[in-house]
Amino acid sequence: MIGGPVASERGQALVEVVGGLPAMLVVALVLLQLLATGYSAALAGGAAEAGALALAGGGDARAAVQRALPGWSRVRARVEVSGGTVRVRMRPPSPLALAARKLEVTAKATVELP
Repeated sequence: MIGGPVASERGQALVEVVGGLPAMLVVALVLLQLLATGYSAALAGGAAEAGALALAGGGDARAAVQRALPGWSRVRARVEVSGGTVRVRMRPPSPLALAARKLEVTAKATVELP
């Protein structure tokens, strides 16, 4: 017996790891997408608050929102200002455009105008 049972078990373990690799990759990609979506929601919330504070101070809410966002996320954000409400919609980074559209986050901040 050249290979023996130990070599056979090692070969079986390798096959199982290689077979499970695609599933582990999918799980990792889903987790990363969830993290990106959560981070986008936090960024949108902070930007909406910055816009509302600028609005309360008589400033430009849209410009404040853009300044509050990091460069990569500015192109993914849409800003709506209505009365004392600033709404920021943002698509999270995603390798799939459809996923980014479905996972779009929205944050809203409101202030009482004088």
